[in-house]
Amino acid sequence: MKYRTRIKYTATQKAEIWDRWQQGESLHSIGRAFDRPSSSIFGQLAPSGGIRPPPQRRSRLALTLCEREEISRGIASQHSLRTIAKQLGRSASTISREINQNGGLKSYRATQAEQAAWDRAHRPKPCKLVNNPTLKYNVARKLRSN
Repeated sequence: MKYRTRIKYTATQKAEIWDRWQQGESLHSIGRAFDRPSSSIFGQLAPSGGIRPPPQRRSRLALTLCEREEISRGIASQHSLRTIAKQLGRSASTISREINQNGGLKSYRATQAEQAAWDRAHRPKPCKLVNNPTLKYNVARKLRSN
């Protein structure tokens, strides 16, 4: 039995897929443009119900990569958590929580903490049409009637 390899798309390819889908192209024609089967295109569109998800953004309250780098430098310089927090204009508990969530004082790394924060993010949420088949049916029915 031949195993299929997982098809991965770059961010620019995903953007082009969404652009073509919004212009009304079929899954087959989009697949032909990428020399891929239409099922792989469907796999990109289906999780959000065929509606382009908004770009992932970070809350203005969340720590930035620059702040995480400063935390890492502060740990390396053996500054106290309160000193690091004061330099960043953040609460000491925020700094403590950040360090404890991402390996502790001995193994904290800014880039790893940054990636973990994005991985833990609960956004974007799935589209309501994906989770509610009745709503999806009603919306489709009303769109067809117009």
